[in-house]
Amino acid sequence: MSSQLQKPLIIQSDRTLMLEVGHPGYVECRDFLSLFAELVKSPEFIHTYRVTPLSLWNAAALDVPFEEITNGLEEFSRYSVPSNVIVDMREWYETYGKLVLQKAEAAEDLLELVVADSRILERIRNNESLDEFWADNGSIPGLFIPQARRGDLKHALIKAGYPVKDLCGYLEGERFDITLRDIDLDGDSFALRDYQQEAIDLFYCGGEKTGGSGVIVLPCGSGKTIIGLGTIAQISSYTLIIATNTVSVQQWRDELISKTHINETDIGEYTGRIKEIKPITITTYQMLTHRKTKDSPLHNLKIFTEHNWGLIIYDEVHILPAPVFRATTAIQARRRLGLTATLVREDGKEDDVFALIGPKRYDVPWKTLESRGYIAEAICTEYRVPLSSKEELTYAHADKRAKFRIAAENERKKELVCELLENHAGESILIIGQFISQIEKLAKSLELPIITGKTKQDDREKLYDQFRKGNINTLVVSKVANFSVDLPDASVMIQISGTYGSRQEEAQRLGRILRPKEHASHFYTLVSKGTVEQTFGSNRQLFLVEQGYRYQIRYF
Repeated sequence: MSSQLQKPLIIQSDRTLMLEVGHPGYVECRDFLSLFAELVKSPEFIHTYRVTPLSLWNAAALDVPFEEITNGLEEFSRYSVPSNVIVDMREWYETYGKLVLQKAEAAEDLLELVVADSRILERIRNNESLDEFWADNGSIPGLFIPQARRGDLKHALIKAGYPVKDLCGYLEGERFDITLRDIDLDGDSFALRDYQQEAIDLFYCGGEKTGGSGVIVLPCGSGKTIIGLGTIAQISSYTLIIATNTVSVQQWRDELISKTHINETDIGEYTGRIKEIKPITITTYQMLTHRKTKDSPLHNLKIFTEHNWGLIIYDEVHILPAPVFRATTAIQARRRLGLTATLVREDGKEDDVFALIGPKRYDVPWKTLESRGYIAEAICTEYRVPLSSKEELTYAHADKRAKFRIAAENERKKELVCELLENHAGESILIIGQFISQIEKLAKSLELPIITGKTKQDDREKLYDQFRKGNINTLVVSKVANFSVDLPDASVMIQISGTYGSRQEEAQRLGRILRPKEHASHFYTLVSKGTVEQTFGSNRQLFLVEQGYRYQIRYF
């Protein structure tokens, strides 16, 4: 770049990174920042990022050289990079790898925590909250723990700010050979895409102790399920797949049958209607955490420990419920693969995923896959809709929580929905909302089919199938369609309300319309102008803006 003032990035001493959106180097710099930083705010002209210990640990786990990060900051920064920023980033980055958990040479039932930094070692030795973990190994010096405490220690240490590199290896599980087909059951040729194979290789790591656990981050529609199948074939052992709902269970089953040489009788389903354990078993998070009463034990969690799994797959790992986290601490000797479109968790427990499932192993910007034709181009538009005079008065006198619902259920949104339906006549359209009463009222008024959590499973499947075949081209859905619903021809999403400022939900909903197609898909978000819903909408967009999407703002 010809002059300092032309550079797009301003780096401040509080580790805030400010990126100029209109700059010619914006895209290149944005993709660079995604390697090690997190987007915090994304208004029209300046996007704000921050670096955190976790973002740098993931960069280290992905083997992004620290010199590449510092050189990039120097290249893009408009002013000199504050020295304290580099010092802090280096300290966080180099923390990953300083604590290594490995098998103890002198005792088969113990693991040893090897700490390369004497300063950190002293802090850990004198941390009273960690005293419960250390086991006596006779006169041999060192920090030793029972094998059963492997996950508990990793979880406790990351909460103390110390990520553990786990090199203890894995149990192979019961052998079950499985291979992928070259031609699927529909008669179409089938092969892993290059990035899918790369993701599998980086996860498996040639069977070495450095691989075998972690998270693969790819957009919806890019074939995360296929990566799961490829990993199952690579490891070829008994596998437990945890899905989001029974629809997703069926989709995993269908893909296994269609694209692998597996006998249908070797696939088990552990759900409310069927409870069978087979070499490949598929269950749901809800099933694992189900109990008869609030105080009843979670009996189904024993599925983790009572069977000789060689691989456990966590679909949509970013929604992992707390009891499954706790169960996962006990199975650190099993290979664990997390699949997700976003590592963002609304509860802020991304570090739990890092410690207990594993670090990010693979990530590709959504726009990169779009440019290669693997996912559809998407045009994102936010419509700001004014409240009616009556609703405006009600809104003004409501408390904070009520304000959001009043704004979300803005009656004037129906007029805009009708206009959008007319503009996209003949296309496959999903209308999605947070509040059941809102979407039921809309569906009834417009005489459209609807799916909510109350819809019977058979009726859901029938409506989804009719939508896939084009017998119906508009479907109203509740948040049950946020996850793992395979509707490949959907090309328009109209979001009439959402879950507050959930970035996670925004990413999942856009993902419903990203399957490759000949024309661009459209993602419309309807928010009430000048309300808390508009504010939450800005937060929802953060993740997608980070991935390269820009929202057009229009007024109705």
